[in-house]
Amino acid sequence: MNEMYRNKKILIIGGTGTIGQHLLKHLLEKEPAVIRIFSRDEHKQFELQQKYSNHDNIRFLIGDIRDYDRLVRAMEGVDFVFHTAAMKHVPSCEYNPFEAVQTNIIGTQNVIQAALYCGVSKVLFTSTDKAIAPTNTYGASKLTAERLISSAQYHKGEKPTILFSVRFGNVMGSRGSVIPLFKSQIREKKDLSITDPEMVRYMMTPSQAISLMLEAMAIAQGGEVFVLKMPVIKLSDLAEVIIEETSKSETISHTVSMRTVGLRPGEKMYEELMTSDESRNAFELDAMYIIPPAFAQKPYDEKGYSRLKDIQFQMGKPIGKEILRDWLITEGLV
Repeated sequence: MNEMYRNKKILIIGGTGTIGQHLLKHLLEKEPAVIRIFSRDEHKQFELQQKYSNHDNIRFLIGDIRDYDRLVRAMEGVDFVFHTAAMKHVPSCEYNPFEAVQTNIIGTQNVIQAALYCGVSKVLFTSTDKAIAPTNTYGASKLTAERLISSAQYHKGEKPTILFSVRFGNVMGSRGSVIPLFKSQIREKKDLSITDPEMVRYMMTPSQAISLMLEAMAIAQGGEVFVLKMPVIKLSDLAEVIIEETSKSETISHTVSMRTVGLRPGEKMYEELMTSDESRNAFELDAMYIIPPAFAQKPYDEKGYSRLKDIQFQMGKPIGKEILRDWLITEGLV
């Protein structure tokens, strides 16, 4: 995999976000010719420039995926594109639905068209488990973007570009997620605002997310969706671990209580990794599932991948608190 990126040109769209920054760190170890960081967050770009001031193979590009011409300029000569930019907060997308459409759908189509025009080798699009049977604008916009990516693979003609998606759950510690929110509420002596103690979510550490992305980039044939075998976490367990660890590390003396606030507009109690129809056609690897595109499944059978046996795909049991605690500590999130 190191040879795959050595002396190559890489573009990370949304490169100042949580996934983008972790991806940058990992890809720098693979000796690329250049990594271009594309985002509209000027302040975050400045912070990254300071952090990596000793690297001469990083370029920082201000731009928005709503601007096709800017994307074309950013992709000139690029080999690999990681598209991680999105409007991702469920309430924001619910309140501003067309803004989500312009970024998550039209922006993704701009990425596709720019990549085909520039002759990019591979394009990875980051999707979400909320795209499955979506009940909110965010999930619906990501589902549409997944379809755009898959269909582009089959109307691109003779162009060499391979486009595919990876489907994430919640990434632990990402901006605006519950972990930094809970820690902030503890420090400010507020009750932890819990949507519902029984709510469960698929969650992954940043390291797990990057591992999925790099493995998918290596084996993608085009049009498929890769889904990590993500652990299930109970929200109340997560809150309890964060209370315990934050209280120890920051010598919090006050009692921290949890307050149930109920589901926000568009939220579900439980998420899914794939639909029952997708599971009927899915393939299974050790660490992930592959959902082939509707138009071509034979190549996956020829690769020797195993079909997913349990076509009635169900959410697993939540992981234990001690495993969760170990992950949070290892990733430096508490």
